[in-house]
Amino acid sequence: MLDNTMEKARELGRLIGQTEEFRALDRARERVTSDRELVRLTNRLAELEETLGNALRRGETPDEEVRDEYERTFSELQASATYQSLIAAQTNFEKVLARVNDEIARGMEAGARSRIILPS
Repeated sequence: MLDNTMEKARELGRLIGQTEEFRALDRARERVTSDRELVRLTNRLAELEETLGNALRRGETPDEEVRDEYERTFSELQASATYQSLIAAQTNFEKVLARVNDEIARGMEAGARSRIILPS
């Protein structure tokens, strides 16, 4: 039974990978990774997050200069049309996954109510 379930899961994954929403997400990710300015911004944002996190873990208030740079960098990132298209593509794909998960849950509920026991 488990082998059959794993086979169906692979098939579901293949089908999801063929959706327009997944393809749009893949294209958006590619555009982000090829945009040098976005890569620079995300790398800088990660550095600033680490600096802020370290200060907070030490029980210190992060420097105002670091906080301001973080806000500026984050705002600049969010203003990018390429970044916005990534967020939109992620949102659309997450909606597909949510619908798939809902259908899986319905199927599980139906299976749990079924009196037919399938062989293992």
